[in-house]
Order: sequence, then structure tokens, then C-alpha cells
Amino acid sequence: MFDISQLRIFTEPQQGATYDDLLAVATKAEALGFGAFFRSDHYLAMGGALEAGGLPGPTDAWTTLAGLARDTSTIRLGTLVTSATFRHPGVLAIQVAGVDQMSGGRVDLGLGAGWYQAEHDAYAIPFPDLGERFDRLEEQLALITGLWAAPVGERFSFDGDHYRVIDSPALPKAVQDGGVPIIIGGGGKKRTPALAARYAAEFNTPFKTLDDFVSLRAGVIAACEEAGRDPSTITFSAALVAAVGGDDTEFERRAKAIGREPDELRENGVAGTVEQAQATLQGWQDAGAERVYLQVLDLADLDHLDTLASLTA
Repeated sequence: MFDISQLRIFTEPQQGATYDDLLAVATKAEALGFGAFFRSDHYLAMGGALEAGGLPGPTDAWTTLAGLARDTSTIRLGTLVTSATFRHPGVLAIQVAGVDQMSGGRVDLGLGAGWYQAEHDAYAIPFPDLGERFDRLEEQLALITGLWAAPVGERFSFDGDHYRVIDSPALPKAVQDGGVPIIIGGGGKKRTPALAARYAAEFNTPFKTLDDFVSLRAGVIAACEEAGRDPSTITFSAALVAAVGGDDTEFERRAKAIGREPDELRENGVAGTVEQAQATLQGWQDAGAERVYLQVLDLADLDHLDTLASLTA
């Protein structure tokens, strides 16, 4: 059974949440002993939330995490995932290192190529084709980690097809040795595993089946071996929607609150009664998942976090 420190609470604030809503979830998760509080990095509500007006509107991920860095004390903080299209990598390196300092070294950076064109269109963010987005992601990973790794007092330069750094002082530095841990994930079969093997402290499979997880994990292990990296140095994790109740009635109420069908949730998430959800988590752990992100969609239901914490009992 997972220790609670390897269960992480994952939120989707673009669906409708203020900073205070997120703070309430983060502080509750911290008090219960969850290993981390994570949030998505999106600027536009999706599905029914957008159709309903999208209020109160988006919050910026790293602005939010900066606040939480000061308003919490022990829980880790991070993104699943920041889009490489959203920020210049030099600026992102400064932002994330700053939040790491503010938190006392409690930050992880999930970084991906970006996928949601509508939010780019809505906020004047360029959205190149998939190949270019992956090219930019690869350069951002090299640039950001290079800035963090450059010894204090030395200069860092980088000459890529999309980004160029000339004689940077490579400041500020993250508190954590080696820089902030990088999380890479997704379902790509070639470039994603190679990038994970080169840069990631953690590889995450978001909302995939157990069979998909096993296949993708094997691909990353193979990429690590090809790159000469010990696969045991990378953490394998999964992100799954969570809806758990003390009994069927409570579970069905929580499923309804997030607009999902109970049977579909049981099939695709960590869902059902406590016993059913524990069995699901055990299956993921047996398959090689070392950490699970529990996607919590009803942020007003703080009692749900108590139920999720009981999964480790």
C-alpha cells in the first residue's frame, strides 16, 4: 500500500478556483500528510466549466505557487504541467528558482510541450505545430537545467534553433542541489522517453490505462538503458481522477458533483468505496507506479481529502 507521502493532490484551477480555494486545499493536504500539492498550468476552462462562463477565471500557476510557498511550510509544490509555449525559458528558470527559494526547496517543475490550442488563441500565445513545440521543449529543458547547474561565478551560454543565451550569470539558483526536480510525462513513444531519460527526475503518465502505464514505463526504462542511465534513478508516477466515498452513496454523490458516471470513474480513476479505491491503487503499485497524483476536481469538498487520506490506512 502507498505511504501517504507518495500520494499527491492534483488540482485543475482553470475550471473555477480562487487563490483562497487553492490555499484551503493545500493547507488541508499538508495537515493530512500528503506528499505534495500540484496544480495544472492552464489559462482557459475546459468543457462544461467554460460553457458556464469560466468564473472566476484563471490564475497563473507560478504566481499561485509563489503564494503557497509562503503560506505552507512542509508540503511539496509543483505543476502538471507547465507548457513550454507559455514562458521564455530564461524567465521560467528565474521564476521557478525563486519559488524554490521562497519554499525552502519544496518545488518540482512539470514541463511539457503544450497541447490546448484554444487557450493560446484566447490569450495571444503562439502555438506552433507539434514538431516545433517538441523542439522548443527539448531546448527549454537543456537551457533551464543548464542555467541551474552552472556553478556560481561562471557564465552559461546556449545556442539553439529557437533560443540563444549569451554569457548569462545563470542566477538565481534553486535551493535544491542540482536544481528543481523535473517531471516529464505523456504518451509519446520516442521523443518523450528520450527526454525523460536525459532530464527527468520523474516520469508521469497522466490519465492513461494501467496497460498504457506498463508500456510507457518500459519505454522509459529502455531509453534510460540506451542513454547509460540507471532506470532506478527515475521515479515512475501516474495521475488519475479521484472520487472516493465511505460508502456507495457518498461515492455516487461525489461522482455527480464532478459530472462523471460512477462506473466510468471506477474504470478510469481511483474511485468507488475506500476498499475499491485501495484495490485500484494496489494494482498500480504492483505495476510499478511509485507515486500517484490524485486529481481532485471538487475543491469545495475538503472532507474528500480526509477520505483520500484513509486510503493509506
